[in-house]
Amino acid sequence: MEKQWVIKHIETTQEVENLASELNVEIPIAKLLIQRGVKTFDEAKAYFRPKISDLHDPYKMKDMGVAVNRLEKAIKNDERILIYGDYDVDGTTSVALVYSFLQDRVSEIKYYIPDRYNEGYGISYKAIDYADQHDYSLVIALDCGIKANEKIDKANELGIDFIICDHHYPGDELPKAVAVLDPKRKDCEYPFKELSGCGVGFKFLHAFCIKNRISFDELYQYIDLVTVSIASDIVPVIGENRVIAHFGLKKLNSDAMIGLKSIIHLANLGSDITISDIVFKIGPRINAAGRIDSGEKAVDLLISDKNTAADKIAKIINVFNNDRKDLDQNITAEAIEMIKQLDDIESKKSTVVYNPDWHKGVLGIVASRLIETYYRPTVVLTKSNGFVTGSARSVAGFDLYKAIESCSDLLENFGGHMYAAGLTLKEENLAKFKNRFDEFVSKNITEVQLTPQIDIDAIINLGDITPKFYRILKQFQPFGPENMSPVFVTRKVSDFGSGKLVGKESEHIKFDLVEETDPYKKFPAIGFGLAKFKKILTNRQSFDVCYSIEENEFMGKTSLQLRIRDIKV
Repeated sequence: MEKQWVIKHIETTQEVENLASELNVEIPIAKLLIQRGVKTFDEAKAYFRPKISDLHDPYKMKDMGVAVNRLEKAIKNDERILIYGDYDVDGTTSVALVYSFLQDRVSEIKYYIPDRYNEGYGISYKAIDYADQHDYSLVIALDCGIKANEKIDKANELGIDFIICDHHYPGDELPKAVAVLDPKRKDCEYPFKELSGCGVGFKFLHAFCIKNRISFDELYQYIDLVTVSIASDIVPVIGENRVIAHFGLKKLNSDAMIGLKSIIHLANLGSDITISDIVFKIGPRINAAGRIDSGEKAVDLLISDKNTAADKIAKIINVFNNDRKDLDQNITAEAIEMIKQLDDIESKKSTVVYNPDWHKGVLGIVASRLIETYYRPTVVLTKSNGFVTGSARSVAGFDLYKAIESCSDLLENFGGHMYAAGLTLKEENLAKFKNRFDEFVSKNITEVQLTPQIDIDAIINLGDITPKFYRILKQFQPFGPENMSPVFVTRKVSDFGSGKLVGKESEHIKFDLVEETDPYKKFPAIGFGLAKFKKILTNRQSFDVCYSIEENEFMGKTSLQLRIRDIKV
């Protein structure tokens, strides 16, 4: 699939030159900083040297004082407290965080993760019945609850109080919980809106620490959990999230919690774990528990305080992850064959596929895989508990949540955000939903949004890539949404003559790049999944190359390498 290169061109203005001079960096580095909103020496200092003191006052969040007071009352009166969270990484890390922090402060405390298949996403009636039967008078709901109005009404009738800590978009009316902590509330003036669900739980505990004069160090020991949630939930790595991730990665690399350490060991990760490692190695393993078995196993692992127990659970979860891989590969293949059979495949701007026998736990992954083949908003559905249910994923720049919301009268429930959502509907409404969803997408999506694009930070020469240049580039970490690893373009390059295919199926290409202006200075490069460009290299053609820069370690030696994203003749 042809990709569009979108270059963020910035002129070399006086502002750029001044910043480069103040920081003693090259012009390309100054431009990269200005793209990220860093325009002064002080802003650069805050960007490169985050401090815990940069975190906002948690009491700026609406309902925070009420939430802390209710928790204090529960502790004082020896009430039974239930910690409730979603079954994905954000939910299970949230529950592990709040449970671990409170377990020695509360006389009766337990955690509850809903079953993906029997209860579904969010707060369930089954959980409220459980709380009632076991005399839990306070439930702290994490990473869910912002649209659970009817369920909170039932809890209120039973005398069960809820504190909701969520980060999803609320509906028109907030649930009548004791406190609703969500920076996306319209009446919430909290300065940073993009916290993860675990991040909101973290702010709640931070406020509790301030009120009760508890050292922040007691909360800091769980900061690696929050970082795992930030990476896995794909929230922007800017503002508070970047500060938390900066310190959380340090802890993850030096003194990770026991449960996380077990996963790190199984994933064969070294001592330089990045956000990308969490997204592709740690997060999927935690997620696999809720996809294949129960999210409670993930919490069991994350709160473990003994290496032997943690290693045992981690091995079980690793098996779940392997099962998950097989499932999503098989279902993706089936879905692609199904799409190929559709008569109107070329005219549609969206993809909606349904098979009642598909495994509910991997549908979000399958939706993402389908977008790699058919680049458009995608919904993948199966049947569960008598309803059609599933997951949706979007393409860059298109608001999936609004598209699903436009079909709300056909849905039993739905939730999510711009790029990912879940939904449930009756089978008799499926045909109408497909048509309505595609109509909304067709009217609102642009041709640019239907073309996969690579955002290019700058056009540079290979000669600009020096050890100093890369040392400064590394300090742009942690990378993630809205602070991605810089991508560069260099014009008119060619292969030095060493190009070859590598990989088990010869699917990757490895070569040395040279510029026309300096044909003897070689830069090693690798393009994963780019074997299709082998002919260009063997013909010694000149081409433009799009890449990021990384370190490659081989036989104890570390060198710079270009990670090729795309090639254009």
